[in-house]
Amino acid sequence: MTIIKMAGLQLDIAWEDRRANFERVRGFAKTAVEEGVRVLVLPEMFSTGFSLNPTVTAEPPGGETPTFMRELAREFKLVVIGGYVQQRQGGKGANAALAVDSNGVMLAEYFKAHLFTFMDEEKSHDSGLGPRAFVLDGMEMMCFVCYDLRFPEMFRLVAEGASMVFVIASWPMDRQRHWDILLPARAVENQFYVMGVNRVGNGGGYSFTGGTTIIDPMGNTLAHGGKDEGLVIAEIDTEMVADTRAKLPFLKDRRF
Repeated sequence: MTIIKMAGLQLDIAWEDRRANFERVRGFAKTAVEEGVRVLVLPEMFSTGFSLNPTVTAEPPGGETPTFMRELAREFKLVVIGGYVQQRQGGKGANAALAVDSNGVMLAEYFKAHLFTFMDEEKSHDSGLGPRAFVLDGMEMMCFVCYDLRFPEMFRLVAEGASMVFVIASWPMDRQRHWDILLPARAVENQFYVMGVNRVGNGGGYSFTGGTTIIDPMGNTLAHGGKDEGLVIAEIDTEMVADTRAKLPFLKDRRF
């Protein structure tokens, strides 16, 4: 058995201000390392907030935000996961979740599949094609982004292999109750760990009340961030998913 200590950073994101957000993240990363954390997870579009202005947010793969994440990982010897917007042709972007290892090497990059048409996200972003897995200490892990949480078929698609799914988000206060319900549902129905990392504060005319949560395969809440900015830390048991599925082999009874 291996225990991995992970932290979700429930960040109060400064709107469209990369430098301010980088500075805050670096301070929390230092604290995370002092707490023994190995994996630090940042919210969706953590360097700008959920702005739908690609002229401000969109960056090349070697842009400021991916570069910052790689440097942060190397500086603090952390696996770092976080969101940014990658440039696309025609002036649009793609809402990305990037994971890098403690040497700053990319583990996986996933582009948000389900675009939030309620806010016309499809006019600013191109959708992604599907999940991208990476492995840490024998656990297969995947990153999804915000609105993906509403689509259980996507989680079911990866249930056979995945042991943990990260959902990075800018999920607004108006629908906080949905976030609080759907995260444990995805963990229980697929019998894997789920970490949902949401922002706090205000941006783009919306308020955000966090609720960053780490949930085990039985649906138990290991850590919850409430409404305040800060680190949400829990220990992950690399064998719990296999043990849960062996004791309660529900997935094998799927029919449709």
